[in-house]
Amino acid sequence: MFAFRNKIIGLFGLKTGSEGEKQHTEKSFECEVGECTGLFKVFDKTSNEIVLGEDDKHLDFRVSILVDKNKKGINKNSLTLSTTVKFHNWLGVLYFLPVRPFHKLIVPAMFKNMIGQLEKKKLHTV
Repeated sequence: MFAFRNKIIGLFGLKTGSEGEKQHTEKSFECEVGECTGLFKVFDKTSNEIVLGEDDKHLDFRVSILVDKNKKGINKNSLTLSTTVKFHNWLGVLYFLPVRPFHKLIVPAMFKNMIGQLEKKKLHTV
């Protein structure tokens, strides 16, 4: 779906997040404010939250990844993923129309993929 998306939005001069750029930054990505990986730039980072996103001509989006450590002593953490979109013009609204129905499927799938990649990276560093 992203390959199709990138071909279409590239015609309008919007950001696509080239694969070469993504592969290059994943190797040295430390998740610090200002760093980028693919389409995602780190906007904020605290001890339990990372805010990623991108600003473009048609819309701005943010993804918050929040870890809530259970304070009841059960030794389980809660992970909350939140997204927000700010439209700048009609192109942003038009762009998001076909995305909206799939948004609840796309974001968790991307997140699951990110977790899998992080787990692989963790196993290789242990």
